[in-house]
Amino acid sequence: MADLTLIIGNKNYSSWSLRPWFFMQFHQMGFEEIRVPLFTKDTDQQLSAYNSDSKVPVLQDGDLTVWDTLAIMEYLSETYLDNKGWPQDRKSRAFARSISAEMHSSYSHVRNEFPMNCRKNFTHILPSAEALREINRITHLWASCRQQHSNAGPWLFGGFAIADAMFAPIALRFNGYNINLSDEAQSYVELILNHPAIKNWIESGKQELEVITEDEVEI
Repeated sequence: MADLTLIIGNKNYSSWSLRPWFFMQFHQMGFEEIRVPLFTKDTDQQLSAYNSDSKVPVLQDGDLTVWDTLAIMEYLSETYLDNKGWPQDRKSRAFARSISAEMHSSYSHVRNEFPMNCRKNFTHILPSAEALREINRITHLWASCRQQHSNAGPWLFGGFAIADAMFAPIALRFNGYNINLSDEAQSYVELILNHPAIKNWIESGKQELEVITEDEVEI
């Protein structure tokens, strides 16, 4: 894995970058990290070489380029982890793929109302009715997965899976905006936040100087 390079955006803001970065860190994959600050006059030029439509994250493995969060983790799972990025049980694997794809395509109100921001902590921003419905959907999925697989470990499907990496930025959002959660959901948020890789990501995000105005929520 010496030739792996992961191109990411700002750690403070880029939830999509966090997902494969966390997945690779969890599995102790050695890789070079290239950070490209987003929404600057140089961003498009810096990302133009990767054929990703100026989006992050991007994985380079030797002369192969893979972009999009799910595609990257699928590739890493099948190439380096003997497909263990997904649960081994067929039904659990199908469910894990379903909730990961739902995370990929849904929850627009949570994304828009609570953009990831490692530097700030909010206590007075309440979710809209639409965002609350999405929060309830997310926490329902978490509870269903963890209760069904609790004998195998603390993650959504017992052992750590791509699905956990997909939901990691949601945990940061829920924590950063002090979303009122059930004990079950809060325990999963804390499981993610207490992982050393996530602590490292948050601290690095706090040290960044760039400000993306559209991702800043003002009280």
